[in-house]
Amino acid sequence: MSLLTRKAILTAIGVVAGLGILVGAVAITALVVTDASKRASATTNKVAIQVDQNDKAVMDLALNNAKNVIDHYKSKGESVDVEIVAFGPGLHMLRADTSPVKERIAVMSLENANVTFTACGNTQTNQSKAENKPVILISEAKVTPSGVVRLMELQQQGYAYIRP
Repeated sequence: MSLLTRKAILTAIGVVAGLGILVGAVAITALVVTDASKRASATTNKVAIQVDQNDKAVMDLALNNAKNVIDHYKSKGESVDVEIVAFGPGLHMLRADTSPVKERIAVMSLENANVTFTACGNTQTNQSKAENKPVILISEAKVTPSGVVRLMELQQQGYAYIRP
């Protein structure tokens, strides 16, 4: 075999190897991008629901809205993060002593790990002072310093906003 033929063969092998590496890199990049897209889409469904009234009908509507959203995305094979934020008179939704919906909340929390019930710390403090006793919340409630600020933060994080 001549020197020229050997150089041509080695050059051809180098080109094929280089193309193989390039094709492999493109395939790996496509897999990584697809996987990242799937992860991103799995968490893009997010809704914040405001409750600011001490009205059982409004509280039930908020819980119905949350359940309907969860059921909708579950039927599509997708998940959704739901955060119900209670403040002002709506804090009664999450109070251990006055909540007319605490049983529904307990069941919903057990059935849906992606549902959060958030209570306004400002309202809790103000109601405690007004009633001259500590306001105790249900165990499912998570306290945030300010319910209104929490809603703002959730919207900045891409949550849809619902006010029933």
